[in-house]
Amino acid sequence: MSGHSKWANIKHKKEAADKVKGKAFSRLGKEIMVAAKMGGGDPNANPRLRAALAAAKAANMPNANVERAIKKGLGELGDVVYEEIVYEGYGAGGVAVIVDCLTDNRNRSISEVRMAIERNNGNMAGSGAVARMFKRQAHFVISGEWADEDKLMDVVLENGANDLEVEDGVAEVWADPEFFEDLLKVFEEKGIPTDEAEVVRKPEMVTEITDVSIARQVMRMIDRLEELDDVQNVTSNYELSDAVAEELENEE
Repeated sequence: MSGHSKWANIKHKKEAADKVKGKAFSRLGKEIMVAAKMGGGDPNANPRLRAALAAAKAANMPNANVERAIKKGLGELGDVVYEEIVYEGYGAGGVAVIVDCLTDNRNRSISEVRMAIERNNGNMAGSGAVARMFKRQAHFVISGEWADEDKLMDVVLENGANDLEVEDGVAEVWADPEFFEDLLKVFEEKGIPTDEAEVVRKPEMVTEITDVSIARQVMRMIDRLEELDDVQNVTSNYELSDAVAEELENEE
């Protein structure tokens, strides 16, 4: 899930690790499958597949899973047709949300997404109503010894990054999408491991949540959306106030 509340905070108190990892692998597998189907199985000639493989590598997805997804996309293991659909809406407190889906059943996906949003005090929105609040950006997350502003600053700025944020031992690198591959390459060459490497939507305006009851509704809505099989990614523009973030953390 992407938002603006700092990566370390958005990934608040991970649920069951196996469940999270399994969902991530399923999401990545479908993206690899669709990328291969649309542009072929050679990542050197298929930028979308190349980006999907980079994300899979960052998530430590097993090679067997990657190879199987590529073969499915190429029709070697049966032809599965997925449709890309983007749903937009608002959560409690006017928080904007975008839901990216890959589905083989449009009616199922819209029904499940609508239910997850509306049952948590939100509502669906028309196409474009929410998307204008976000901008496509290459996004990298780095932790460990390399999550250091002095170490990363020159490296990322020289290769197209437009923003570097370091907080609580986690570094986030942002760049325009066309610099995704340049940054990925330099990280690999310098042995800098990435926890995440994707092109995502970054909110250009944020909605701060200062009421813990609204925060609970928003977080529950996002959790329900992320649990759906058809959902690839959930992006929101919420930002928790320090007081609300602390209260939610104490509840877990």
